[in-house]
Amino acid sequence: MQSKYKIRLLRANLLAAAIVLALWTPATPPAAALVLWLSVGWLCITALMLDFSHRRSRGLPWQLVPGALLVALIAAAPERHSILIWACAAMLMLPQNNWVAAFNLSAALVSSVMVAPQLEKPEFILLLCCLLVLGLLALSRAQQLIDMNGSIRQRLRLIPGLNLWAGEQLLRDITREQTRCEREGIHAEVFILHVKRHQLWPAAQKLCELTHDFENVYRLSSTALVTLILARSPKEAAQRRSLLLADLPDNITSEYLKLIDIEPSTLSVFEMSKLPDERVRETI
Repeated sequence: MQSKYKIRLLRANLLAAAIVLALWTPATPPAAALVLWLSVGWLCITALMLDFSHRRSRGLPWQLVPGALLVALIAAAPERHSILIWACAAMLMLPQNNWVAAFNLSAALVSSVMVAPQLEKPEFILLLCCLLVLGLLALSRAQQLIDMNGSIRQRLRLIPGLNLWAGEQLLRDITREQTRCEREGIHAEVFILHVKRHQLWPAAQKLCELTHDFENVYRLSSTALVTLILARSPKEAAQRRSLLLADLPDNITSEYLKLIDIEPSTLSVFEMSKLPDERVRETI
């Protein structure tokens, strides 16, 4: 799974960047050396903490860290680190919220002002023009990624090979499963699991392994997973819930709803993730 999403390549690139910055530290001023080592540490920690959770939320504030470190590197020694200003355009290629993009744009502008004394006026104007063109191309690419990721989250499996689907698919499946349960006399429940953000993907993998092939798992949000439990009776369904929770981390909380009690035509994914607060049947 890691190679599928190029996690190993990304980790190698981050470690390579850390090595390059580390080799840049000799004969640097103390302030610049401090920022360089901070950047090396951040790159190494990020590389080591990477896992197959490739869909990082574009709203997380971690995206501010590389931008802030980049500005700090240029500010510490503009005459030595002026070449890093081209990395500002690369920062804009990341899928990000508008306020993060505004921060990175401001960082690029501040960085260009700091390197201006090292350049002649025509060179500075050319620098600004190049940064503007590259920035627009980067923002366009970032928007393409945002649109593409949004469409992926609303269709097909989130992880190839596993029965993990987007929350929008759950709303479509509920109607079909309700009809089948009524026709075949099957007891069905919507089993909702609340996890920590960092537990989402490992817990999703584990839940897919524990459920039957005909039972899908759905991602409602960054902290909520759902699976449809099909059983012959409520007693058997309760046993299934207990078995599932026994193999999952202890800090995961859960609720369930009878499938027949849900009105999918009046629900959204957000409302589905909030159902337990108002209509909880039982907490295990």
